[in-house]
Amino acid sequence: MENWTSVFTTTVEYTAEEVKCLLEQEGIPAVILNHKDSAYVMLGEINVMVNKDDAERAACVIEANRGE
Repeated sequence: MENWTSVFTTTVEYTAEEVKCLLEQEGIPAVILNHKDSAYVMLGEINVMVNKDDAERAACVIEANRGE
């Protein structure tokens, strides 16, 4: 995953899925990297990752569609 970078971080799984789907609809391949602890679900984060070459475009898409 060395050519991938995180463009969105959350603690809510469905939010990560929504962002991933949004990016894929715009033609940006994305994956979810879940760092949440299975025993302590309040700990850890979920990252939406894209190729470094798509990071700037992905950030713009997320900002435009999520109002962040």
